[in-house]
Amino acid sequence: MNTLTVKDLCKTYIINKRQNNVLKNINMEIREGEMVAVMGPSGSGKSTLLYTISGMDHLTAGRVDFFGKDISALSAAQMSSLRLNEMGFIFQQMYMLKNLTVYDNIILPAYQAKSGKSKEQRKEINDRAKELMHKLGISEIAEHDINEVSGGQLQRACICRSLINNPKMIFADEPTGALNQQNSKEVMKELNRINAEGTTIMLVTHDMKVAAKSDRVLYIEDGSIKGEYTFGKYKGQEENREREKKLSVWLMEMGF
Repeated sequence: MNTLTVKDLCKTYIINKRQNNVLKNINMEIREGEMVAVMGPSGSGKSTLLYTISGMDHLTAGRVDFFGKDISALSAAQMSSLRLNEMGFIFQQMYMLKNLTVYDNIILPAYQAKSGKSKEQRKEINDRAKELMHKLGISEIAEHDINEVSGGQLQRACICRSLINNPKMIFADEPTGALNQQNSKEVMKELNRINAEGTTIMLVTHDMKVAAKSDRVLYIEDGSIKGEYTFGKYKGQEENREREKKLSVWLMEMGF
């Protein structure tokens, strides 16, 4: 079963009474367990595509099926519930509540979800948060304020938060964009591991090294998908150079 099917998706903004067609008849599929990167020049519609597909922004026309649910047919409350319970989000800017510790930021979405109301459920959530933080190597910062940790640690905490409700799919918008090269590598290592465990991921990136670790790369320009490059599953860093070389050649052909 496809995780995500997008048919004839259009997104139009009206600015100063002029129509700006940001996405034009997008057709794509992301299968369960895939990791798909979206690349393209600035202003090509990459982030708009991610926001529209995940229901954070309204589509103008077309259809998005998310695990058999037509998101355009959902009410605002139903869409909000779907995002909370079945989707995870990671952004370039690491939005976290300043008055909460790192750990409390991670468990907050699960406490708000439908499965986080009883005492037993909350104990399970707490245990899951500790397990996720241990897996991502940030257990020691649990009780820190968010301004007391490094950017790489904070982004790994954001990954923990995105996974806390066992989402069917993670949407990541430039997840390594604000990180240095070492932290970027570590964050991608975690995303690849999560993907290998079965979580579907769609990520927007301008970084070829990041995109080369995905199963497929979609190239978007002027609001349309102009091409697709298929790698298959990433097996480890020994493949990095070869994958990056192939992707570089293809992106040049695409005019990137």
